[in-house]
Amino acid sequence: MKKLFIAFGVVLALFVAGLVVLATVDYNRLGKENVYVHITEDGVEDRFVAGDGAVHNMYWYEQSAYDENGNEMQVKFSAHKNLRHNAYLMLYLKNGNEVTSFDEVQFNDLPANVQAQFR
Repeated sequence: MKKLFIAFGVVLALFVAGLVVLATVDYNRLGKENVYVHITEDGVEDRFVAGDGAVHNMYWYEQSAYDENGNEMQVKFSAHKNLRHNAYLMLYLKNGNEVTSFDEVQFNDLPANVQAQFR
């Protein structure tokens, strides 16, 4: 009977650990390539009306991005607000240049080859 309780406890602990992992892992960032952009202009505003009548704004950006080696590529991504000018973003990419997410980073945190592109 003691072995049964131990086995049940182990299974329960694994189940809870699995739920925690599923709830906390951001799959939009996991295992993605990173490129970097410098926001210098406003995004192109796109307004749309949801089914409930609420108006939503999206801001689209299409610009050059640089990988950690300083290689340039074109990316297109959106944000729910107009991004701050002079911000540096780390974009997460899948399938070549499809942006799944982004984080703001400081200039000093950029790879040296990317810093050289933004000077």
